[in-house]
This record gives sequence, structure tokens and C-alpha cells, in this order.
Amino acid sequence: MTRWSEVRERAETDRVIAGRRWRVSDPALDDDLRTELVAGLMSARRAVKAALAADDDEALRRARDAVHDAKVALGERGPKWWEPTTPADDAFRLAAATRTLSARDGSDPAPAELRPRLGLPDEHA
Repeated sequence: MTRWSEVRERAETDRVIAGRRWRVSDPALDDDLRTELVAGLMSARRAVKAALAADDDEALRRARDAVHDAKVALGERGPKWWEPTTPADDAFRLAAATRTLSARDGSDPAPAELRPRLGLPDEHA
């Protein structure tokens, strides 16, 4: 079975829960990276809660943007990971992952190192 047929099969079984369609994280993600991105997502969600409690519109916008970036990096939003992607799709997801990791620990991961951990192809044919 090819990677795409495995991915499509997984997508069809994991995306419908109790009759409702849900996006799930890309199964091609490196396990350690998934853990880092989920930690970034949870931190961003806590920031949303804090901004709402403080009635701080600027902090709320930043926190919601951070939640969006983490979900895009995980594959839960943005381009569909179970379908072939374009270079622009991959760049969008790579940028979101970079922002999420940078916000979490101040790192600036190299795209060449991050790309395979996201399960993204090196090049498009």
C-alpha cells in the first residue's frame, strides 16, 4: 500500500466521530514534534482563556492566532493532509509550525530539519 492510500484509509476512519466530521492530526507527524505542537496548542488555549478573563482584545487576537498556527501545524486546519499538497500548502504549514515552536520555546527551527518531521515531501514533482 502506498503512503497516500494508507493516509486516505486512515482519514476516512478517523474523521467521522458520532456522525460528526472532525479533522485529526496528520499521522505522518514525528511523535516528538506532535508532542511539542500539542504543548504549544495547549499553551495558546490557556492564553485565550487568560485574555478573555482580562478583557484584553490585543492579547486575545495573538492567542487565537497562536491556536490557529498550532492547529495548522498539526494538520487539524488548513490544507488537507490526506490529499496531495502543493508547495504553497507545505510552506503555509511549515511557517505555522515554525511560529508555534518559536512561541513555545524561542527556538527557530531550520525548515530543512522541520520539513521531514512534519511529514512533508522534500520536493514536489
